[in-house]
This record gives sequence, C-alpha cells and structure tokens, in this order.
Amino acid sequence: METELTLKLDRAIINSAKKYAKNNNKDLSGLVEGFFKTLTDEHSSTEKYPPLIQQLSGIISETDLERVSRDDEKIRYILRDGR
Repeated sequence: METELTLKLDRAIINSAKKYAKNNNKDLSGLVEGFFKTLTDEHSSTEKYPPLIQQLSGIISETDLERVSRDDEKIRYILRDGR
C-alpha cells in the first residue's frame, strides 16, 4: 500500500535530486523509497563494503582491496557511492 509523504528539504537538493532522477530515467519517489529501503535493510548496517564492491567479491580478494590506496579518487568514489 502506497502512502503519501511530505518532506521539507533545501530547494537546491530537491532540484539536484530531480535532475539526477530525470538523467537516470527514474522518478523522485522511487529514489527516496530506494534510499529508505537501503537505510532500513537489516543487512545493510552489517555490510563492510558497498554493493558494487560486494558484487566483485571473488574477483578481487579482500586483501587486495585493503591494499588499494583510499586516496585514489576513483576508489574513494566507489567506496562511498558503491556504483
């Protein structure tokens, strides 16, 4: 069952989120719902790495991953965003 939710956010954040949603062929409600689902998923708080990193498990060993320089901009992006 869907229920309406009203949020008060900074206008710039809303505009950025709408632009992101449009550029990724998604709707804003779906993005918010996905965020809340990830946030409240009981497994997400116990996971050590973002989803992309976990998908690579078996391809890249955890030891190799720990050796990667976290100063590398691409690695920081992947570890932060997981996409």
